[in-house]
Amino acid sequence: MTSDAYARFFPAGYQNFLQPVSTTWQWRDNSIHIARARNSDAAVKVLAIHGAGGHSGALWPFAAFAATRGADVLFPDMPLYGRTVVENGGKVRYEDWVEMLCDLVVAEKRDDPRPLILFGASMGGMLAYEVAARTGQVADVIATCLLDPSDADARSAAARFGVLGPMAPRLLKTGSAVLGSVRVPVRWLMDIDNMSANRELSQACATDPLGGGVSLPLGFLSSFMSFEHVAPEKYQGPKVTLTHPAEDTWTPAELSIRFLDRIAAPTSLVMLDGCGHFPIEEPGLTQLASTMEDIARSHGWTP
Repeated sequence: MTSDAYARFFPAGYQNFLQPVSTTWQWRDNSIHIARARNSDAAVKVLAIHGAGGHSGALWPFAAFAATRGADVLFPDMPLYGRTVVENGGKVRYEDWVEMLCDLVVAEKRDDPRPLILFGASMGGMLAYEVAARTGQVADVIATCLLDPSDADARSAAARFGVLGPMAPRLLKTGSAVLGSVRVPVRWLMDIDNMSANRELSQACATDPLGGGVSLPLGFLSSFMSFEHVAPEKYQGPKVTLTHPAEDTWTPAELSIRFLDRIAAPTSLVMLDGCGHFPIEEPGLTQLASTMEDIARSHGWTP
């Protein structure tokens, strides 16, 4: 599905937006599709990161808001998602996502001194946190969710059948040892049906062949469920702002807040009132936009 198809679920003020420019970045043997809205005069740059049920097209209305307000924006499709082309999909692992994003941040910052803000949606929140910690080149992190896969409760929330959460690392490790390259629909194992409070939007995400309708290798799912992120007590990155949807029925806010409270760096919490996991409802959507503006303003942005 295109960004226009998703835009119809947003409030009217977010439906007419700047269209992205499709670009390609060669990373290892893969062609990473990156949607961009370039602005050489912008005071800040924003890198958006999607999760397991989205892609750059699905979440572009969020990125477009930043672009129309004067930010330089880029939004990559993670390997196996969107319009990114990978050499061997069966071998893609969660670690590849982390390493790709780190290399992208380094590449973007090489000749660009402007502050780089990471905006991570859903699973993209932990990716933004990890990349900021590893690279040391990020100015701020905004995350709608901080679901730590090392937390059994968090795994239960992410899994389609909660009872499997505590056992997921062991079960997937056993299965992926033999069947690691076998791909299964992500919606079989993750609760994509709770993507949004809007059932039509949840269905669109779950069946989108570029997003929630993709099939992931068992090895990828195993690597995600067993991945150990930088311990929050040892985090030395920039401020982390959690903008969690208040009505999220997929990943309860308390799980993300529990992780946020352990981070050894400045943090902030903004609850998005009325919003489900995919935050399209008001007044939460405006609260998210205002939070992003405040953070950009702290780095020299002016409306």
